[in-house]
Amino acid sequence: MDFILKGIIFLLVAIIIFQMVRTIELSSKLSGGKDEITDKSNNINGWISLLFGVGYMVFFYLQVKWWNNLTLQKPAAEHGVPIDKLWDTTMGLILIVCLLLQPILFFFIWKYRGNKKRTASFITHNNKLEIFWTAIPTAVLSVLIFFGLSVWADVTKKPSDEALVIELYARQFDWTARYAGSDNILGAAHVGAIHEDIDNPSANNPLGVMTTSTLLKQIESIENTIIKDSIALEKEHNIVNKNLIESRLKDNIERRNRYQANFYSLDSIALSYGEDDILIPSGAGKLVLPVNKEVLLKFRSQDVIHSAYLPHFRVQMNCVPGLSTQFAFTPTITTKDYQVYLNDTTFAYILLCNKICGNSHYNMYMEVEVVEEDAYEDWLSNQIELKNQN
Repeated sequence: MDFILKGIIFLLVAIIIFQMVRTIELSSKLSGGKDEITDKSNNINGWISLLFGVGYMVFFYLQVKWWNNLTLQKPAAEHGVPIDKLWDTTMGLILIVCLLLQPILFFFIWKYRGNKKRTASFITHNNKLEIFWTAIPTAVLSVLIFFGLSVWADVTKKPSDEALVIELYARQFDWTARYAGSDNILGAAHVGAIHEDIDNPSANNPLGVMTTSTLLKQIESIENTIIKDSIALEKEHNIVNKNLIESRLKDNIERRNRYQANFYSLDSIALSYGEDDILIPSGAGKLVLPVNKEVLLKFRSQDVIHSAYLPHFRVQMNCVPGLSTQFAFTPTITTKDYQVYLNDTTFAYILLCNKICGNSHYNMYMEVEVVEEDAYEDWLSNQIELKNQN
């Protein structure tokens, strides 16, 4: 609220200043005055520009002092080191150029302000200068481009076959993590296989994973719905309700036939891959990763474009409906070690959505915990037990 009030005050002050300037201009016109550029006005503008330049540089240094601690801390993933090096190199060059040229710019505005005794030189061009100010930026930018391509090639290289495979499934406005089981192979999934049955929650398939058990449960669930609708249709006498039931019955029959076709068209081995997959919804758990082990994240979206963002790992990848994207990385610092580094026992890694995806976009996050490999194996065993109990 305090920030909003300050913003309103700033806006009102700006409007008042604008109106005062406008009043002065109108008064000058009414009194017959002319808008002439004089040495006095040039001198005033020159000194104002110099003062503004000094204020600009002072404010820059104050921003660094006040807010530099809010920037991202050291990377917690292997590939984050070269990414931060690329960032630091690029920003370092930008800051050097800025801190050199901005003071010179404002100084020259003041030094060479308009004066009737001074005559400006007219120079059409200077080949040496033009080559100089073209060649240097070209060389610098070429080095940065090749450096960036080298880092990108290293970051997006093919993951190893031993990488831990995890799917992150995005939908408004939550994440679901799906761990590949002991075979380290995610089962096939399709948006057309997503199923929800209020009366029979065991048949629910929120991610559309296609396995023998999920498809058979879904077919059975749809069959039960067809039977209920058929009975209801026989008892219904209202023509409007009968039409609604008939339409729903037709849709369910088509859906059952599609599920059966999918079931019989898929190879039994392919259907077995997803049987041991483990689902971790964001509201009921967190994404747990082992330290110093490569992780291959695969991304899907159910509705709109989301963006999976793990800032401390320097990971970001779009989740696009109808497509599967991926990103591989290796966590190098456990959550506890990062807490020690920050001297903050409340710290937690986090998975965010970095694309504005709707009215609850701000609330689309999932906690991430990096643990030692032994602790990860214990956690995974516990999740398998819970899955078997259900």
